[in-house]
Amino acid sequence: MIGRTVIELDAVMAIARRKSFRAAAVELQVSTTALSNIIAKFERQLGVRLFNRTTRSVSLTDAGRNFVEQVGPALVDIHSAMDSAKSQQETPSGTIRINAFPTAAREILAPVILEYLRRYPQVHIDLVTEGRLVDVVAGGFDLGVRSADFVPSDMIAIPIGPSRSHVVVASPTYIEKHGKPRVPVDLLNHACIRIRLPDGEIYRWHFEKDDQPVQIDVKGPITLDEASLSRITVLTGIGLGFFMESDVRGDIQDGRLVQVLEDWMKPVAPLCLYYPGRKNPSAAFREFIALARDFTSGLGMADGR
Repeated sequence: MIGRTVIELDAVMAIARRKSFRAAAVELQVSTTALSNIIAKFERQLGVRLFNRTTRSVSLTDAGRNFVEQVGPALVDIHSAMDSAKSQQETPSGTIRINAFPTAAREILAPVILEYLRRYPQVHIDLVTEGRLVDVVAGGFDLGVRSADFVPSDMIAIPIGPSRSHVVVASPTYIEKHGKPRVPVDLLNHACIRIRLPDGEIYRWHFEKDDQPVQIDVKGPITLDEASLSRITVLTGIGLGFFMESDVRGDIQDGRLVQVLEDWMKPVAPLCLYYPGRKNPSAAFREFIALARDFTSGLGMADGR
């Protein structure tokens, strides 16, 4: 009975936080239909409607708003008590939810996440990738992965991997036909793969040399918002592309892509795994953090907070 009630309360809080049944269902890892049924049954038990629902929007009723305000703090205490009990587990189990930039997720997938799953098969990893910055606490995530300069100051941060860099690359056939740009402004005479950011803006390619930053609003035949699509396009010889070096490292090493403008690339901040402080972390969470710290130590990096 208690477990079912906690599930129902978590459902109410997730919908109130997300203002969407669909988004809340993703967070809670249930179907939208199942979540709707949970709320409908809970409202019948209470004898009051908590949400106003239309096909386009979800909002709290006055009764729902009062309910959320009163239940929220108590639910935090309930989860804290449950976490305290789970922390006594000897075998890691349960689910760890992680939010990351797509590029960051690709960089840590094999060395950290997949290695963790090999060690602890009873744990499920729910990895959500998105380009926009997310409040991991409000979003119901245990951990986030971002560039160090995007990590909130009130979070505990573990650097993962060395400093990174961007690269500009093209296929050998493109270089043979059109030549190499020697300075960033030369890109204005080349076909480039334009990048759309999560907020809809078009990314200006950034360069720096001798402390002089340069931004180029490149032109080209196609605009994309996902690095893997840009990589496929560049490999076909359509134009030059701007990437995190890790996304095309193998292509450069194997000669499928040629790097240009190397001396105009400034290193960027390393990735960080970050999370809020917690009193009673589960065994699964503790072991994940331990593995991340071991990975960091293996790279000869200092742990940060």
